[in-house]
Amino acid sequence: MHPPATTFNQRAREALQDDNLQLALERTMHHFVDGRLGAFARLPHGEALRDQGRIIRANAIARLDEHLETFERNARANGSVVHWARDDAEARAIVLQIARENGVQRIIKSKSMLSEEIELNPALERGGLDVLETDLGEYIVQLAHDHPSHIIAPVVHWPLEDVQALFHEHLGTPMDASIEELTAAARKALRDGFLQADMGVSGANFYVAETGSVVLVTNEGNGRFVTTTPRVHVALVGIERVAPTLQELGTLLQLLARSATGQPLSVYTSIVTGPRRSQDEDGPDQVHIILIDNGRTNALAGELAESLYCIRCGACLNVCPVYRRLGGHAYGSVYPGPIGITVTPALDGLFPWHELPQASTLCGACTEACPVRIDIPRMLLKLRADTVDAGLAPAWLRQGLAFYAKAASHPTLFQLGRKLAATTLRLAPKSEGGWIKRMPGPLAAWTESRAFPPLAAESFSERWRKRTQSDETTVRRYRWK
Repeated sequence: MHPPATTFNQRAREALQDDNLQLALERTMHHFVDGRLGAFARLPHGEALRDQGRIIRANAIARLDEHLETFERNARANGSVVHWARDDAEARAIVLQIARENGVQRIIKSKSMLSEEIELNPALERGGLDVLETDLGEYIVQLAHDHPSHIIAPVVHWPLEDVQALFHEHLGTPMDASIEELTAAARKALRDGFLQADMGVSGANFYVAETGSVVLVTNEGNGRFVTTTPRVHVALVGIERVAPTLQELGTLLQLLARSATGQPLSVYTSIVTGPRRSQDEDGPDQVHIILIDNGRTNALAGELAESLYCIRCGACLNVCPVYRRLGGHAYGSVYPGPIGITVTPALDGLFPWHELPQASTLCGACTEACPVRIDIPRMLLKLRADTVDAGLAPAWLRQGLAFYAKAASHPTLFQLGRKLAATTLRLAPKSEGGWIKRMPGPLAAWTESRAFPPLAAESFSERWRKRTQSDETTVRRYRWK
């Protein structure tokens, strides 16, 4: 992953000023949240299921080496070819080698965040190969030379009007085409790609160690075309995405769909177990599974290992107050939102991404929504501390913390600073509810997109002192009587 040239604050400011983005997010995000709440409300044992899901993921990651060896053995017994890639460069090279060895010219792809992580498409195109995204959202961003901004909804940042204009330009649909008309036009355009492709490339929501299978969860059916129509199927698999057994896979699937879209189960759940057998009517002649590390082993050895529990449902993005205002591109990473700002530094190192841990209110909504209860706030605090320890925090923050530490250790200075701040903020413009609409001086950036609560005229210590003095006076008067 390559960090962008601009700062997070610059990207955030641009996102807040993008009216189209704000319109798209306002229309969309609440549907995901309402769907998840409704789905778990209809599941009496939902909370127990989440507890079980966390146990499954924790145990699976703790014994990852054993599960990988078991999976490799069983996958090869099924006829699949298993490859190991230490990083993104090796993964790209393996895919290109498979394509060259099989005389591949046309490639169709099912949605894969891992392929975005390793920047596969540009490498394939540089190798002279035609690449076609077949997931509707991914197809839209490919047409627009854009990239996804959400884990499960790649074009959540696109309002309908922009998609209508894009399809009018590329596919000749009417400017006021309905969603059904847009979908039909995309289906027609993609049909030839499915029929002519030499290779299909997919990701994998999970891999099952017990059976040597890879599992794809989709709602469009394009994943089944990608994995069965071409003669070669390549599955890109992050080494952490293990379900040890089919029974444990069943638990995780129940959590995934409900957390992602509010469905009891996604429309298509495909379990691919090797290439086509002699008695099969369709399927690929070859199945290649590329197990990709790309920083995951390093994450496993550190204090951010819990980020690897993620099942990529997107629930934490949907409830995050920061993501709901900024969308995904402001994060600059393939993985946005609360899980993105933990998993990105875990995989790629802190230095390029040291701003991301600040992109959170630490409200804990992400952990409340996470189907496997990942403690994201804990990891964010750890990353923030590491940022300060490494000297990567901005100068204003370092100096501010130093000043606060000095003031907090001197009661008189602390009280003086509090009174000065309270007096200054009383002069700031306020809303009808009394919240501060614009902070003074260099703090004004805080209130560009949010309000700030007013400080009390009296501190707790002052009020307590007055109460204590009042009580003592009352006692003295009682004794005098």
